[in-house]
Amino acid sequence: MSTIPHTSAAFSATLRVHLDNRPGAFARMAGSIGDAGGLLDAIDLVRLEHGKKVRDVTVLAVDELHIARITEAVSAQDGIEVEQVADRTLLLHRGGKLEIASRVPLKTPDDLSMAYTPGVARACRAIADEPDKVWSLTSKSNTVAVVTDGTAVLGLGDIGPEAALPVMEGKAILFKEFGGVDAWPICLSTTDPDEIVRAVVAIAPGFGGINLEDISAPRCFEIEARLREQLDIPVFHDDQHGTAIVVLAALQNALRVVGKQLEDARIVVTGAGAAGSATARMLAAAGAGEIVCCDKQGALYDGSPGLDPFGAALAAVTNPRRLRGSADDALAGADVYIGLSGPGAVSVDGIRTMADGAIVFAMANPTPEITPEEIEGLVAVIGTGRSDYPNQINNVLAFPGLFRGALDVRATAITEGMKIAAALALADVVPRDHLAADFVLPSVFDRSVAPAIAGAVARAALDEGVAAKKLPRHAAGSRSPRGDLRRGLRAVDGPAAAAGKTPRRKRCPERF
Repeated sequence: MSTIPHTSAAFSATLRVHLDNRPGAFARMAGSIGDAGGLLDAIDLVRLEHGKKVRDVTVLAVDELHIARITEAVSAQDGIEVEQVADRTLLLHRGGKLEIASRVPLKTPDDLSMAYTPGVARACRAIADEPDKVWSLTSKSNTVAVVTDGTAVLGLGDIGPEAALPVMEGKAILFKEFGGVDAWPICLSTTDPDEIVRAVVAIAPGFGGINLEDISAPRCFEIEARLREQLDIPVFHDDQHGTAIVVLAALQNALRVVGKQLEDARIVVTGAGAAGSATARMLAAAGAGEIVCCDKQGALYDGSPGLDPFGAALAAVTNPRRLRGSADDALAGADVYIGLSGPGAVSVDGIRTMADGAIVFAMANPTPEITPEEIEGLVAVIGTGRSDYPNQINNVLAFPGLFRGALDVRATAITEGMKIAAALALADVVPRDHLAADFVLPSVFDRSVAPAIAGAVARAALDEGVAAKKLPRHAAGSRSPRGDLRRGLRAVDGPAAAAGKTPRRKRCPERF
């Protein structure tokens, strides 16, 4: 069983059980589930038959093996038969999590003649004559490509593009649900940086932004840099910068809780890959005091042997005192520990040597570098990447609002200033008088998050000169859908067309 004693809906199953219809049968089943460490959830009566009650019993477990142990424990009880076990998570994924939906009616010949032939030719000619109209006459202005090669998926590693598809679908539905952004998975069957860059450049005309996802380091750095040079739409590697944004926001608020300042903080980061390096760089850009990055060999310093060019560049701008030794050694006297590596990267003894009022963000998933239970009472603030602990540090808090704001002003890039603006806006969603050791970030379901970030990002894009249009009249981030047909005609064809007798369409409701 996992060392994390938390059951989760991610590992839940529904057992179809046949129980003797006599007193005590259900109690024995429930007891066996509890004795096996499971959590009894929903209970439904399916039918009665021949002295038996057939029930669907949903249980929450710690992992897949735990589901099997719970099932065995239930089956071992007299008068109880387990007919089948349905994995609820796999059932949720059956058929995929995405579909295409039309934004316009297609019920009459007139609808067809405008949406497709022959009317669609007018939109095509308008774009051919004025290419900039692709932003107003197509879905480009609200569509993002989620691009992966499947080489660094969650905690699974290099599992390939097909196996990565469920994650990319999940990313797409998060874009839609929290930012009102249409996103689509692009899973590439190549790991060659040249081929990935060519493929993304080739498909870019249909998208308003590119979100790179789960591409292993150091190739991800090169791919992002080359795409940013070649494309005039935002290119954003979420594993790097989304993580960095949320960490900075969480750290700002955690420091407020313990009464410290970012510029005075000594910070140790384990993990010098995509997330670790981007987080260290963003913290430095935001004014952090001292940052020491560690990999499996220990603290990185300028001149560390065996580093690739990206690691060497990171070492050159961190660890100003050129500390040597392990991550545990670096923790002595540190104010903050940020784990972006894997289980066991630091020890309880190392955490004990940190300064008073220490902050620990152990973000490896599914198993943190060090569990909250191990260090409870030793530090002031604890955060993880998991949803079943307080202070979940999750990229979903950042990327929907970030892209919403960038798309609203048709940004040509995501700048460092836009990322820092996103982090500060996220931190400010939690009112100062509500901050607490177990509440340094808002919930991912807080609907004020994406609009707050979007507004800050849009304004930063304008300030930094990367916005191709001004903020829309509605508040940035509240994504007013394209509005009624008459307003659209006014924008595309001018006042004469808008003055016609075309009936006004009912406006779509605001998402937020």
